[in-house]
Amino acid sequence: MTSVCSSPTPLKTGRFGKSAIHFRMSSPTFDWTLVRSFLAVLDAGSLMGAARRLGAQQPTLSRHIAELEAQLGVPLFERTGRGVAPTAAAQAIADAARDMEHGAERLLAGLHRQRSLATGTVRIAASQIAASHLLPRVLARLRQAEPGIQVELVVSNALSNLLRREADIAVRMVRPEQSSLVARKLADLPLVACAHSSYLQRCGTPRHPLDLLDAALGHTLIGYDSDDTILRGFAQMGHPVGREQFALRSDDQLAHGALIAAGAGIGFAARYCLQDWPGVVPILPDLPIPPMPCWLVVHREIRGSAVVRRVFDFLAEAIPQVLGVDPQPAQQSGTGTGAFGPASP
Repeated sequence: MTSVCSSPTPLKTGRFGKSAIHFRMSSPTFDWTLVRSFLAVLDAGSLMGAARRLGAQQPTLSRHIAELEAQLGVPLFERTGRGVAPTAAAQAIADAARDMEHGAERLLAGLHRQRSLATGTVRIAASQIAASHLLPRVLARLRQAEPGIQVELVVSNALSNLLRREADIAVRMVRPEQSSLVARKLADLPLVACAHSSYLQRCGTPRHPLDLLDAALGHTLIGYDSDDTILRGFAQMGHPVGREQFALRSDDQLAHGALIAAGAGIGFAARYCLQDWPGVVPILPDLPIPPMPCWLVVHREIRGSAVVRRVFDFLAEAIPQVLGVDPQPAQQSGTGTGAFGPASP
């Protein structure tokens, strides 16, 4: 029988049977991650079976066994008609390998228990829209994952609550400029023109952005009152409009969304809001509305808190998942480091 894994150089093997097994460590370092693959092959009796058990590729396991044999200086498996058979060397190290496996399992269990014991209160600030339509799903997941952490949700559209320490973490749609704040960009949020299907049935569906401004079509536009965000957006597209062209106006974001959801007219909203407005559909897919960035912000002086860090990391992972968008590469506002240490490349 031949060794299951070939090596680029002949391995010095010990003598088996009644003689002692002589292991030759080819390097002062030892790759402990190879033990998991060794045990999987040992238990399965074949590379194919071990690959299925670990959800890995058979060539990967073959390479792991070859690397472990090279480190130990002895062959560990020999091919048989039905798979592989352990050599005496493999049998000699099996118990020690299982001890390592059990130790790793105890370590992971201990870490899990430690994380489950995380306790404390974290204040999260967010805008009306994010607090009403984005964070509820995220915080529901957080409660399941971290039952020991309590959350106080501060609904505010101002960044000042972080500067005044009224909140620990903020979810914002604008990049902070204050040097005492650091932030991580999570995603670019699509913005859409939208209307309730009942409105579109009554008034028709606009086919071109200029249809929104065509008096002959008589569409009702929903906009803001003193906030000029939508006006500036039309101007950037080359179609300047005045506030009087928006027959329904409110600076309250929830009221603005409620008007859209009630079928009162055509408005503009973050696409994630539509999941909470049954019957509201996006229109004018070719309307070039720039996406809105989503930032996770924390004050520099409290980023070292373990419970704040845990919530920050959870939000950074969960928010893009709930939004159904690809997470952004880690980047930060401020200098030197990201919210919790150096930013990833």
